[in-house]
Amino acid sequence: MAKTYIDTVKYVVHASVEIGGMVERPDVVGALFGQTEGLLGDDLDLRELQKNGRIGRIEVDIQARAGKSIGKIQLPSSLDMVETCILAAALETVDRVGPYSAKINIEKIEDTRNVKRRTVVDRAKNLLKSLLSTEIPESNEISEMVRQEVKISEIGTYGPEKLPAGPGVRTSESIIVVEGRADVLNLLKNSMDNVIAIGGANIPKTLMELCKKKEVTLFLDGDRGGDIILKEIMSVADVDYVARAPAGKEVEELSRKEVIKALRARVPVEQAEDQHRREQNNHRGRYDNRRRSFSRARPSVPRPAPSRAPRREAAASPSPTKSESSMPKELYSSLSELENTARARLYDAQGNVKNEILVKDILPTLEGASDVDAVVFDGVVTQRLVDLAAKKGIKALLGIKIGNVFNRPAGIAIGEKGSA
Repeated sequence: MAKTYIDTVKYVVHASVEIGGMVERPDVVGALFGQTEGLLGDDLDLRELQKNGRIGRIEVDIQARAGKSIGKIQLPSSLDMVETCILAAALETVDRVGPYSAKINIEKIEDTRNVKRRTVVDRAKNLLKSLLSTEIPESNEISEMVRQEVKISEIGTYGPEKLPAGPGVRTSESIIVVEGRADVLNLLKNSMDNVIAIGGANIPKTLMELCKKKEVTLFLDGDRGGDIILKEIMSVADVDYVARAPAGKEVEELSRKEVIKALRARVPVEQAEDQHRREQNNHRGRYDNRRRSFSRARPSVPRPAPSRAPRREAAASPSPTKSESSMPKELYSSLSELENTARARLYDAQGNVKNEILVKDILPTLEGASDVDAVVFDGVVTQRLVDLAAKKGIKALLGIKIGNVFNRPAGIAIGEKGSA
């Protein structure tokens, strides 16, 4: 009698089978042995492998359905990875069971040792926690290590987008918003559990809503990516403070001392925007100085004197904007409809809706749009949006909130929720 048990199962081949008629389990097993016989030589013959205990009992679960037989096949193997894959591929060559056509499809090859490893790790964690709850640690180093591991294990998700977050996000009155999961883990390790990650390039709707209810500190990396995230989130979400990692560093790699120092040095979002604007101006100034220095170093070449054109006033002069009372009342009704949708509506001069889009797409859409007279959206009116509206000849901007808009071009009505 063939040996049907196996000492060590390394892999389990999972396959589905569909047969064009009514058959039983022994019919399927017989077809597997019969049609693969001699296909791969004696070393990989199913009967020899089972006889020598290299593969286990082939399990077949077959059911009748609409005149057909449909089921699952499981083949346990102690062969190595390559041999197991070859054997699995051989099963797909079986095309008949009894008088009926058949199709076998390998769904996956499961490494049972991975399952065992996870079981070992989980059990070891539980044993360690149990031991440390009843025994006094031998040193502060062990105690600190365990605390960090427990903090890391507390990371969960928030909202339908499953944003990485600490347990304190739901209960705390203030939250720390970071860029990614690794940043959340680092702050949890340093005893800060009211932290949540953006989790991608686009700002999730769940995070927008959360920012309306909590005091928000945006904790960003000290690189160009942090600047991009700051501009992106400020266009759609309500942020109160901004903290930055040291220049060139990421939040996930900061020590506890660096994290605390950065959060203590946080600034109101208005000040952060001013700092960013000044840094950009300084960078442009240094670039212009380098250009002038380079020009002075070049040999002088006589050029014809340019014709003098009359000076023109700047297109976006800081003259007062139209009052909010000039905002069409029907736009406020539209704003109420859009609230909590993260969407925007673009109107033409006749008051008709030209387009309805996501708030995150508002800037690129307006860049390519024409004949837009008014914009109503579920977000924050920013200086960047105002400048673009002036460039495109838009007459009205209405959002949930007006952000740090210092330069209000003439001819644009700017309003927010509740200002009707």
